[in-house]
Amino acid sequence: MSDPEIVLRGGSTNDGLVVRVGDTVRRPERATSPATRALLEHLERVGFDGAPRHLGRDAEGREVLTYVEGEVPIEPHPGWALTDGALVSVAELLRRYHDAVASFDASGLAWEQPVPAAFRGGLICHNDPNLDNVVFSDGRAVALIDFDLAGPGSAVWDLACAARHWAPLRDERDMPAGLRGRCLDRLRLFADAYGLAHAERVRLPAAARASHEWAYDVVRDALRVGHPSFAARWRAGGRARAERTARWLDADQRALARALGVPPQDM
Repeated sequence: MSDPEIVLRGGSTNDGLVVRVGDTVRRPERATSPATRALLEHLERVGFDGAPRHLGRDAEGREVLTYVEGEVPIEPHPGWALTDGALVSVAELLRRYHDAVASFDASGLAWEQPVPAAFRGGLICHNDPNLDNVVFSDGRAVALIDFDLAGPGSAVWDLACAARHWAPLRDERDMPAGLRGRCLDRLRLFADAYGLAHAERVRLPAAARASHEWAYDVVRDALRVGHPSFAARWRAGGRARAERTARWLDADQRALARALGVPPQDM
């Protein structure tokens, strides 16, 4: 008998379309699938174990990837995913990913929505390292999944994308109760665990604000074509939360810089 298809929850873009079949994952093909495949094949060649392996396509034309064993902290987020230890392990995983992908030749490949030019370089970033795109084992981050938004960026951009979700950087009304009042300390912990250089710390507050706007451009594009999952989230308070976050990031740029150890003369 063939293995049953089990829908994997988490995320919005492919909600209900990503399934587990035995020890594999099946996902819809996209225009940028060739680029993602090349990226995953590179990560396999260099020995990076923190991403799925690309196995080809199935009879229905879906991408086939290895299933990464572990836990993904989808909403409502479990307490263990909000600990400082989990936060540190995500920063360490991102650092390992960036080191592994630094040698990837991405020339000639088409990617999804480009990041702002000011933060776009030769490093192929994950661009969406939120909670439901990280696999944990024994409370530690062990793999990144869902590379749909991967593309040329920079270390500070990917760190900003991650910190917005994991610190998290947002209005305290929209934070888990146990993390209120701690986001700036957790931002510093995250940057320190990654080993973020001073020049990148100077740029991270602006990158956080720009990445928030970029992420919601993705959402707005989905809303324009009537994507049901994004529309439901938007109506259920997503728009209000996005606007509160934007105001919070605008108001607290200097506080973010101070938390990262950036001296006043460099702000």
